[in-house]
Amino acid sequence: MTHPQTALPQHLLSAADLSRDNALLVLDTAEELARVADRPIKKLPTLRGRTVVNLFFEDSTRTRTSFEVAAKRLSADVINFSAKGSSVSKGESLKDTALTLEAMGADAVVCRHGASGAPHRLAHWIRGSVVNAGDGTHEHPTQALLDAFTMRSRLGRLEALRVAIVGDVLHSRVARSNVLLLSTLGAEVTVVAPPTLLPVGVEHWPCAVSYDLDGVLPKSDVVMMLRVQRERMYGGFFPTTREYSRRYGLDARRMATLPDDAIVMHPGPMNRGVEIAAEVADSVRSTIVEQVANGVSVRMAVLYLLLGGAFVSDMAGAGADVA
Repeated sequence: MTHPQTALPQHLLSAADLSRDNALLVLDTAEELARVADRPIKKLPTLRGRTVVNLFFEDSTRTRTSFEVAAKRLSADVINFSAKGSSVSKGESLKDTALTLEAMGADAVVCRHGASGAPHRLAHWIRGSVVNAGDGTHEHPTQALLDAFTMRSRLGRLEALRVAIVGDVLHSRVARSNVLLLSTLGAEVTVVAPPTLLPVGVEHWPCAVSYDLDGVLPKSDVVMMLRVQRERMYGGFFPTTREYSRRYGLDARRMATLPDDAIVMHPGPMNRGVEIAAEVADSVRSTIVEQVANGVSVRMAVLYLLLGGAFVSDMAGAGADVA
């Protein structure tokens, strides 16, 4: 480990909160923790006695489960708080919910909310750490970290890596967090989308912008396909799904134009046959299954570093004392 003086901020609300050293500390810690997953007993005692609350106002089985597995592998107590069917749906405010969690002694709150900025508000009201697990169309920092971890695992580097992020950038918190984090880590990012699916102000993001997928693919080491978020689309963002797929979908023909070592990513869940063809999703170039596994290691690293303090220099040794 090469980051003895580096510590994370109290909260992880935005990928912009992470310096290059912070981000590398998370990735290196996740690499150490990933080895735990290969053992017969996968638990570490590191967060025994700590309480992690999953506070989800939006459905997301994958992200919630990933955080739950991560916390349990570190021996933390986990409370899953779903806003559906709770007092929140009866009109309780976010602040009241926060005060309830504070009274329960939550050490960390993992928050997903449909409103951009909700986790930032939460951070003002509780003493524990807040992790943004996706807020509105704003950010999803742990997804960006697991994506960066996956790229580094497959390709051996992030510096000067050419990454294309393709599709519904307008509604994508994943795109925003990835652009911020990858630029911090020295990658060269291009977002590719029809003009109607790019946010206002994208020209100020630390990335290039293109409308031409076929022009970008031969120069890309990584292609990240974004889900077309039909549930957030109320206007005519593109003529038809078929037309979108024809211009911005990744099929086998387009995949063949990538450099030999290039990889294909998708944050999930996928619309097979829309932004990504089945044969691409299931190909050896695809990292989609790895991203899910890496998500647990990265979220373990985030919870560990927010709640656990100094890094355990020998994780293999620490594993001997398991719950």
